[in-house]
Amino acid sequence: MKRQFGCVAAALLLGGCAHQHHGGVGGDHFGVREVGSFHIGGRQVTLSGLPEKEIVFTAGAAPFRVNPNGDFEVEQMYVQYVKLHEPYRKGRYPLLMWHGGGLSGVTWETKPDGKPGWQHYFLKAGHDVYVSDAVERGRASWARYPEIFKTEPFFRTKKEAWELFRLGPEGSYSTNPAARRAYPEGTLFPIEAFDQFGKQGVPRWATNDGATQAAYDQYVQKVCPCVIMVHSQGGNFTFNAALKAPGLVKAVIAIEPSGAPDVGKVDVSPLKGVPHLFVWGDYLDRFPLWTRITPNIDRYEQALRRQGTDVTRIDLPKTGVRGNSHMLMMDRNSDDIAKMIADWMVAKGLTR
Repeated sequence: MKRQFGCVAAALLLGGCAHQHHGGVGGDHFGVREVGSFHIGGRQVTLSGLPEKEIVFTAGAAPFRVNPNGDFEVEQMYVQYVKLHEPYRKGRYPLLMWHGGGLSGVTWETKPDGKPGWQHYFLKAGHDVYVSDAVERGRASWARYPEIFKTEPFFRTKKEAWELFRLGPEGSYSTNPAARRAYPEGTLFPIEAFDQFGKQGVPRWATNDGATQAAYDQYVQKVCPCVIMVHSQGGNFTFNAALKAPGLVKAVIAIEPSGAPDVGKVDVSPLKGVPHLFVWGDYLDRFPLWTRITPNIDRYEQALRRQGTDVTRIDLPKTGVRGNSHMLMMDRNSDDIAKMIADWMVAKGLTR
């Protein structure tokens, strides 16, 4: 009994003995070799001339004099990774998951309805998975403004998220959950978990793209060769990172990207050997912002195709799958979509 307990403990901590207890490679479980994290990017900034303040940190404690002048590390990003034991690892390259605007790496973790997310799915499929919080988001942290960040943060309202992420038509959001109206044709987002999803929102800035791109570029240099899976606002950062390091980015999986480089100003030929997958959900024509966003993405996709890049596009409604929101990785059929992506990775030689 003692020996068995030790083996189980090792399996829980580092994946040791996992093949003896979980039915072998390819089952519902996987052996983990290492869980870790790091920060990357950023720079030192020195502030001076700011007034000191007295602050009480804890109720009942004496006041403490805070001096905001000095050296700070800013504009870094945060990365957490989970690496599999070799018998379980099928992916040829680590899979990097990059989130969208006003969100963080939580996008890829447990879904708002409590079910496993794509981080778990692709670990189970045999990929080492890296999930990051970009500059200014989550555990990457943010910096003083206007001294360092030049503008104040802005926040997404729940109404904006409901409509922009295409859960229901304009005017269908209500403070009262029972009065909210999804699209009459139906939505695959678990709307009973929408308020839980709303807790994932984080502040964002409109003036930090340069620092964010720089951190992503350093991230690629540190971790890759890799495959990048990206959502929404992260699309433009990913496409630019791939253009700068086509030998390191082995494939791009773009989940409803909201931005892309201007094909009139960039040469996409370095990406000829980098397969791209674009995945789109439903109701893109129902919200005005999406009808303004998608043409530029389409132009970028077409430019890739013209110069010989292997490009695959999955428009889910055209395959008969209706009702997917902008948050495809959280929808009720997210595992089905993940399987489409996993099958594409196999077809492109990204697994072994």
